[in-house]
Amino acid sequence: MPESNQQLETNQDFVPYQLAEGEEYMNDEQLAHFRKLLLQWKQELMEEVDRTVQHLKEEASNFADPADRATQEEEFSLELRTRDRERKLIKKINDTLEKIDEGDYGYCDACGIEIGIRRLEARPTATLCVDCKSLAEIKEKQIGG
Repeated sequence: MPESNQQLETNQDFVPYQLAEGEEYMNDEQLAHFRKLLLQWKQELMEEVDRTVQHLKEEASNFADPADRATQEEEFSLELRTRDRERKLIKKINDTLEKIDEGDYGYCDACGIEIGIRRLEARPTATLCVDCKSLAEIKEKQIGG
């Protein structure tokens, strides 16, 4: 499933986690850091959904010209597809928050090793380490054509 193009770096408040030497992986501070990132991201997505609903209400017009009507319908369709992708991303964020609650966050679903702080900051919903994700993408390309 393609991931959203929206990146956390658009958030002006983002501060990378500063690792202390010898710090235990996925300690309480790290988990709190990622919970905060995920909740901020979810909030931004929910606000975007609200803006879309408002936009669709405000811009809904019944144009007499079929070309204008088709243009508006295509614009709305594109916006709704984007929101649907974001709805799926919100579900992934919720699933990730559950993993944090269960103490399973930050470890590769395939091989069990640490995914890594920087990778998780880039993609907080990541479930695979870089190696397993690369292997999965290679397999997908081979199967897909």
